Amino acid sequence: MIGHAELHELMSSRRSVRRFTAQLPPRELIERIIESAVTAPSASNRQPWRFTIVTSRATIDALATAVQTAVDRIALAIEPEFQAAFRAYGDYFRRFEAAPMVIVPLFRAIMTLSNLTGSRLGEDDRVRIAAMERDSGLIGTSLALQNLLLSAHAAGLAASAMTGPLVAVDDLRSILRVSPSWTIAALVPIGYGDETPAAPARKSGKQVTEWLK
Repeated sequence: MIGHAELHELMSSRRSVRRFTAQLPPRELIERIIESAVTAPSASNRQPWRFTIVTSRATIDALATAVQTAVDRIALAIEPEFQAAFRAYGDYFRRFEAAPMVIVPLFRAIMTLSNLTGSRLGEDDRVRIAAMERDSGLIGTSLALQNLLLSAHAAGLAASAMTGPLVAVDDLRSILRVSPSWTIAALVPIGYGDETPAAPARKSGKQVTEWLK
């Protein structure tokens, strides 16, 4: 069994990479990484995830174009003094386009409690239950996504989890032909890294922890 020190080193050495070589990772390697991803826990073991794997250059380009269109549209609503900052921020949203492969984690709400309730349930509880069930699906898929990133890193691949592209989520859904019952959680460019980013600043565990007595 891997020790805590080895696990911590794996986790702390992982980087979000957005520049890649053109080499496409072998399908067998990606399948092993997905097998690691789906060992994640989920509410009621419902495993609310699916993974769409995109290797078509035309499709990746179409996704990037859709994101750029959304960024351009949003920019029209940004105050002039913030335009440059927004453009610099928005440029990050399409940096998946340089990858030879994009993995798209999908999730859906874990509909358990809502199926057991009827018309007597108050609207406030109905809203809370709907949010809990959606968040349960997203949280479970996020746990699988972290497994995916760590497994890719351990296998010598580079990746990052990008939510910025979701500004164009409707167009992304259309391009990827995502079923109405599923929601895109992120885009994950993956491949062999062509950069070695420096370690970002991190708050310590003590800084983000409160012990209630």
